[in-house]
Amino acid sequence: MHEFFAAAISGTEKALCEELRELGFASVRLNRGGIPFRGEMPDGWRACLTTRIAQRIQLLLGRFPVPTADSLYQAVRGIDWSPYIDRSKTLSVNAVCVGSDITHSGFAALKVKDAICDHIRATSGGRPDIDKNDPDIRVFLYLANNKAALYLDLSGEPLHRRGYGREAGVAPLRETLAATMLRLSGWDRQSPLMDPMCGSGTIAIEATMWSANFAPGLLRDTFGFERWCGFSKEDRAELKELRGELRRGVKSKTARVIACDHDPELLEKAKQNARAAGVRPAFKQRSILDLQKDEAAKFLITNPPYGVRLEKDPDFCRRFAATISRLHGWRVCLLAGSPDYERMISAKPQFKIALPNGDLKCDFLVYDID
Repeated sequence: MHEFFAAAISGTEKALCEELRELGFASVRLNRGGIPFRGEMPDGWRACLTTRIAQRIQLLLGRFPVPTADSLYQAVRGIDWSPYIDRSKTLSVNAVCVGSDITHSGFAALKVKDAICDHIRATSGGRPDIDKNDPDIRVFLYLANNKAALYLDLSGEPLHRRGYGREAGVAPLRETLAATMLRLSGWDRQSPLMDPMCGSGTIAIEATMWSANFAPGLLRDTFGFERWCGFSKEDRAELKELRGELRRGVKSKTARVIACDHDPELLEKAKQNARAAGVRPAFKQRSILDLQKDEAAKFLITNPPYGVRLEKDPDFCRRFAATISRLHGWRVCLLAGSPDYERMISAKPQFKIALPNGDLKCDFLVYDID
């Protein structure tokens, strides 16, 4: 049994914890910054394929005290690296240091890199090259209060990169954040759902994939763990069978998901993205301000404009709030990048969660409109 760590965007940890438990992983614990769980190595592969919310899946290689830089070096060099890396592979190391005698993350990463390279050179006569952009092996060090946890990345590319070439709009929403919004909203994956400001279509695509039980990792050609030295022909065959099992679980019938936008160019990008992802939400060109309470959907999830886009139409929040107030019987969920949305909407949100969108501080607001 191994210990894994599903790294998460701040604010998404609870949703990720619920997701991993629903997916059947063992020893799942709520934790800041991500969710630990346990399993055999194929469970780590399955997590990469099936999680919609995690940014990365990492394998714990060891925990050890680090009172000095030399103790960090010796502990890392003492790990058996042969199942993962040899001199033919490329390597990158990232580090985070909090409340420790080693305060510089770059220095800590350098000590880890030196220890790994020296270990490989001693055992094989050569050393791996460093590649910060597309390494075969990604190592992460978390150093807090002079205690280290060393992780090996299974994901390769971050998991929000689903594997289809996405046409992005002005302010694209990360897929993992869209999936978090859907789970936090309480959507049952069966009720009709609408995103009336769909942009490049991320929320609608993620909703349709979730409703279809379409594992997001099926769209990706490869993961980081497939580049490890120890990933054998037998492992590749087992991974192929796992992919086949997940494909057989995809449902042909899904909830009705409607994606709308007033901008025809953005709507065309959303359609292209949906086709690339292999899903078919419905698309309509229309303004949210034309939305009526008797629409087919009763569930609205969206990422409304903020910043410069809102400055171009300073009255938008008021008109948006007036539209929302007419939707009696609807659940309305917003990723609000401006406090004006909450101020303008007369109803009180059922709940509010801080959920950053990149560097922007946002609140996820959920309303039941009476």
